[in-house]
Amino acid sequence: MFQQLTPVIKNLLIVNIIFYIGSQLVPIAYDYLAVYYPDSPYFKIWQVITHMFMHDKNNITHIFFNMFSLVMFGPMIEQVLGPKRFLNFYMISGIGAWFLYTAVNGIQLYHATGSFAPLHGMSGNEIISLANTGSNEALSYVIPMLGASGAIYGVLLAFAYLFPNIPLQFLFIPVPVKAKYMIGGFILIEIYMSLSRPGDSVAHLAHVGGALFGYLLLKFWKVRKGIY
Repeated sequence: MFQQLTPVIKNLLIVNIIFYIGSQLVPIAYDYLAVYYPDSPYFKIWQVITHMFMHDKNNITHIFFNMFSLVMFGPMIEQVLGPKRFLNFYMISGIGAWFLYTAVNGIQLYHATGSFAPLHGMSGNEIISLANTGSNEALSYVIPMLGASGAIYGVLLAFAYLFPNIPLQFLFIPVPVKAKYMIGGFILIEIYMSLSRPGDSVAHLAHVGGALFGYLLLKFWKVRKGIY
């Protein structure tokens, strides 16, 4: 199956695996490659990109399901869009996921404190000490976002957009369901979870952001909907 993967999918798979193994060997990589809130002293501009290749070191299912989804749904999309455009699509979906997640986080901080940067100027040690007291504002500064899930939800959205009537079936669903309904259902669940469980450790808003920016990009490129 590996030889049948399209070029960009194959390379994304390899890069994600290298990052995962590397971060297991060098745990401090999480401090530099996962993405922090922009006002955090731990934030670096490259994290906007590198966070998409980092996964939870204590939960192998995180990377497994992301890469499984990439391999299952990505090749057909790459064949339609072409390698260069697909890579742009994947990266922009991931960046869009970060943008929406960070924007909403900033709005929440503003409503709670009257500032988008309530801890501006504090050192990392000071923020960590404050976070240890349970401060939600401090926690926003020291808990990073990581994972390919935002980009993957862009891929899922693109699959449902391009191949809406292809039947999909998973172990927990006994009958085939058209892609537009199954993937649409996944996205609706993420929207619900982001609204009902805002403090969840899973960045549901990032998933929604990946799907949203993926959709907007397909519309901007004027890719015809549901012709496959």
